[in-house]
Amino acid sequence: MRNFIKVFLTLAVAAGFGEVKAQRSAYRSHVKDLYNAINANLKDPRSDLYFETTDPAKNEHPHSYLWPLCAYIQGANEMEVLEPQKKYMLPVEKAIAQYYRATPPYPAYQDYVVKEKTTTLYYDDNQWIAIAYMDAYKRKHDKKYLDTSKMIYRFMIGGLDTVGGGGIYWREKDNTTKNTCSNGPGVLVALQLYKATKNKEYLKTALDIYNWTKKHLQAPEGVYYDNVKLPSMELAKATYTYNTGTMLQSAVLLYNITKDKKHLIEAQRVAKAGKAHFFKNGRLPNEYWFNAVMLRGYVELYKVDKNKEWITFFEQDANAIWEKERDEHNLVGNKKEKRLIDQGAMIEIYATLEQVKNIK
Repeated sequence: MRNFIKVFLTLAVAAGFGEVKAQRSAYRSHVKDLYNAINANLKDPRSDLYFETTDPAKNEHPHSYLWPLCAYIQGANEMEVLEPQKKYMLPVEKAIAQYYRATPPYPAYQDYVVKEKTTTLYYDDNQWIAIAYMDAYKRKHDKKYLDTSKMIYRFMIGGLDTVGGGGIYWREKDNTTKNTCSNGPGVLVALQLYKATKNKEYLKTALDIYNWTKKHLQAPEGVYYDNVKLPSMELAKATYTYNTGTMLQSAVLLYNITKDKKHLIEAQRVAKAGKAHFFKNGRLPNEYWFNAVMLRGYVELYKVDKNKEWITFFEQDANAIWEKERDEHNLVGNKKEKRLIDQGAMIEIYATLEQVKNIK
């Protein structure tokens, strides 16, 4: 009887391990399917640019805004983590280069293709690119990523002033709001540059922006509001997953750098609040890329405290997307037309969930 129970338990454990291993293999497969689907359905072979959606009638311009490429470049970085010998970032980098505008005093990437239209420069669009490039720099030590990120840092500092006590505006030449989406990633850019260079100016900037954002834009429960209007300082209290995510990740990185436990305690508070606030009825809100950015913060915390709770609800949502929100072309999304930003976001999510298994 004992031998029977022992064999039964051994088989049960093996079956469970096999299921987990199969799921992780599935994530890698999902990444490749999405990558192939982007190239087949959302890339313009004539220009090396990308389309906003699969439906030309729904696209405002011939090519994508920069924002979807902010998602895709991070997804491409995560693909290279899984396959270091590949160059998944390079085609996306070539596309992003076509958004560069060398306008003094702060050159940066505008929100649409320069040769087709002169448009707006957003601080957050540029910051997302710098975050991905600094992740790539950490892996590859290629100076082009560091130099571009320093350029973006100079641009974002141009949007930092003392109006409202500090903080970065949302976009150039618009002094009406300061947003979590331009301050949270601003902290991350500065922290990544500090870690790469040990220049204390970057750490001071990060702490100043972090403290201002926490003071002015955090809800009492721990998640983050969207923006503060100027000069009234009236709060816009909409909550989005990515805003909580960048500030969560910032808190963990500050703990890693300073070893001040208050940052870890705060990160765990924000993480608990974020899950309670956003994860309802087994699903996250229906904006994949916002959730991808939030996942970055939870993974950063998981590396420190090894609490699997921070990962499992993302797995549940990601699995449901593949099962319920995917078309016959392996493109994901709830609408008939499929968006580039959603594909890039889910590449990042699946690739990140695949990587989590290697966190010791």
